[in-house]
Amino acid sequence: MSRYRLSPSPTQEGALRSHCSHARFIWNLAVEQQSWWQPGRTSPPGWAEHCRQLTQARAEHQWLAAGSVVVQQQALRDFSQAMANYFAGTHRKPTWRKAGRDEGFRVVALRRGQVRKLNRHWGQVFIPKAGWVRFRWSRAVPRAKSFRVTMDRAGRWHVAFAAIPDTIKGPGTGQVVGVDRGVVVSAALSTGERLSCPRLRAGRRHRLKALEHKFARAKRGSKRRSRLKSAIAKLKTREADARKDWAEKLSTDLARRFDLIRVEDLQMQNMTRSAKGTVDAPGRSVRAKAGLNREILASGWGILVKRLEQKAPGRIEKINPAYTSQRCSACGHVASENRKSQAVFACTACGYTSNADVNAARNIAAGHAVTARGGLSLGKPANREPQLALLSA
Repeated sequence: MSRYRLSPSPTQEGALRSHCSHARFIWNLAVEQQSWWQPGRTSPPGWAEHCRQLTQARAEHQWLAAGSVVVQQQALRDFSQAMANYFAGTHRKPTWRKAGRDEGFRVVALRRGQVRKLNRHWGQVFIPKAGWVRFRWSRAVPRAKSFRVTMDRAGRWHVAFAAIPDTIKGPGTGQVVGVDRGVVVSAALSTGERLSCPRLRAGRRHRLKALEHKFARAKRGSKRRSRLKSAIAKLKTREADARKDWAEKLSTDLARRFDLIRVEDLQMQNMTRSAKGTVDAPGRSVRAKAGLNREILASGWGILVKRLEQKAPGRIEKINPAYTSQRCSACGHVASENRKSQAVFACTACGYTSNADVNAARNIAAGHAVTARGGLSLGKPANREPQLALLSA
């Protein structure tokens, strides 16, 4: 998806918000219908039946008929695809969408004349019921058959054209790199490089904390609470934008420099799960675990590997992370005493010293994880012949 910043006029913004409202309303109706279905009953309505029901609803409700039928039908198409992904076991079950959080819609059947360039920095895209909406021409627009318009929590509008970008080819030198992901050092490479995901500066972090305290005391539904919510969203989106930019640049750099990239096979969903527990079995160290979860998510672990898999398909190998931080990359000795601190690694057998994260990255680059008995186990094998050639080189 190639995303660009939209700049709608106040009138056009009203039309876009209306599209978002209609798409969310149609989606939630489909979710409600699906919730009625139980095993043993007849199958719930599919996309074709949903479209027939939408036609009846538009004939009965003028406010719904005033919207774009393309936007409303594509909301049903998105729900149908979401259910197919759920039954395939690749995604969770579709849930309710909420105003202010899930703002967006999709337009299909995009023709060549519906996107045009105005000058060096600006272009226009034709959106039903809104007309020609300007967007920042930051790079060439790819040929696409559909696009999605979204609004983030900070009130910024974006348009994303659905086009699969070209993958990045490796250098062909057979070089392998290991990437160890951490909290203090976001990504440590086996080459010795230590990279950190950008965060908000100290002054902005202090302001964010003060705004969150004020927001907690603000009355629900008040204008003051709305202003504070917008200010908090702007600071958080600034940090999220910097994190995405860091992940994009690093993933592109790694894909260009190395033929095989090995990363830890981390279960992010389990690692960032809440420690609250239940009423009968409450969790322990809940505040500390919540802080660790925030740091993990702020380090960009997930988005980095996701973009690597998209930019260098077939060249990413996931390694079991067990004991990689306790194994000496020089002699292979495994002991918990080797890890002196968060940053210092000193082997008790051969005396080798290194940064702990870099040492772990070198173990990952070797493609071996240590078992509980001290033996070596090879990571997940690659499926492509070029990768097998690299492993044997």
